[in-house]
Amino acid sequence: MSVLNIIRAKLDSMTEAERTIGQFILDNPDRMVTLSSAELASATGRSQSSVVKFSQKIGYGGYQQLKLAVTRAKAQEWQVPSGMIHGSIDASDDYMTIQQKLVASKVHSMQQTMQVNGEDSVARAVKLLSDARRIHLAGVGASSLVARDFSYKLQKLGRMVLIDSDSHVQIANAATLGPSDALFAISYSGASLETLRVAELAAKRGASVLSLTGLQPNPLTGIAHLHLYTIADEERVRSSAITSRDAQLILTDLLFLMLVQHQADANDYIHASEAAVSVLKA
Repeated sequence: MSVLNIIRAKLDSMTEAERTIGQFILDNPDRMVTLSSAELASATGRSQSSVVKFSQKIGYGGYQQLKLAVTRAKAQEWQVPSGMIHGSIDASDDYMTIQQKLVASKVHSMQQTMQVNGEDSVARAVKLLSDARRIHLAGVGASSLVARDFSYKLQKLGRMVLIDSDSHVQIANAATLGPSDALFAISYSGASLETLRVAELAAKRGASVLSLTGLQPNPLTGIAHLHLYTIADEERVRSSAITSRDAQLILTDLLFLMLVQHQADANDYIHASEAAVSVLKA
């Protein structure tokens, strides 16, 4: 997981001194890696001990480890294709500018989402879903559409899936879960009340809980046993879930493809499904 994404997600929950240091690193990552802890302290107007404490709060033993992590994050950073525009869409933008901004934002969010979820985390999520007797999918709003799409793919693999757009039914389904079942809870905010209640009940029943949320601190990750994350650039002006939905979709598509690879009889199920539907397309 990129340290820059971690800092960005946690910025709002930091103290004033931590935010100053964190924002400086986000704005000047190339410069930061050339500075000593004393020089970074001077550049941000904070103490050297504050820099060290910031490093530790982010999860590193010291400042040198933080610098190494920032260097690695910059080296692995995905770049928006040349000529594309990234930014908020304004009311005054013309047709072509809106097109470019929309595509760039979607591509950027999907690429960042792929980067922030390590191979080990995705592999553990695949195993959790693969081992589950039943998979309950929960989400509201746009997240429920992503859950529905994923449920269709899981059913093609012959998996037992519980899903409903009604939150009351979602909670009722969660009440039937047990230790051999899994809940996949999708919520970009990680704070949707209905999804939280479903996750709490599923965990209480002993089911394994997998969450898919934004990277910001949120209550759903506190309930889940395993976490996946999405990156979306729509927090400032949000008319609807646009980039977050695409980020969720690309990650669930990745999970599906890895499940196909993991399940020995997956192709048999898929071919049987295609054959059954083909008679309706004659």
